[in-house]
Amino acid sequence: AWRRAGFTVRRREREYAVPTDPRRTGLAGVQPPPGVSVVPAGAADERLLRAVDRAIRDEIGASVGWESMPAEVIPFPAGDTVVDPSKYAVAVENGRYLGLIRVVAARPRIGLLAVRAGERRRGIGRALLAHALETLHRAGAAEAWTEVQESNTAATALVESTGARTAGSNLELVR
Repeated sequence: AWRRAGFTVRRREREYAVPTDPRRTGLAGVQPPPGVSVVPAGAADERLLRAVDRAIRDEIGASVGWESMPAEVIPFPAGDTVVDPSKYAVAVENGRYLGLIRVVAARPRIGLLAVRAGERRRGIGRALLAHALETLHRAGAAEAWTEVQESNTAATALVESTGARTAGSNLELVR
């Protein structure tokens, strides 16, 4: 019916419930690649955090575009995009921030997991996810929520490899 009304699909997302227990996720013992470490949430240098956030947003804008990103990861105006630095853990190598993960603990949710384009396929995203889920597990959360764009096969594979279960979906239509 919506197609007859002139709508087309702009984006499809799957919502996942992701277990946090490392014994269930298969992420127990996952470490970042050699030379890379994870700086826990709230401990990142704000200037470097904002710089890597901006760089990743610029890379997304120049490649797949914001239309392909989960609804939460929208382009902000020219101002600040990191509203609460205490929610971010980052991957760092030789003082350079390579990726970040944003976690909201009140209702455990992974709102963003991103790695610089030139640093992907090294296990950095997996290490950040392992760190975030283990931190949530130690805090007493049994699972966390996240959304993944259905066409992002790498992100879908990563999330599903943890034993996450599909809990819903979102469909964005445009005319």
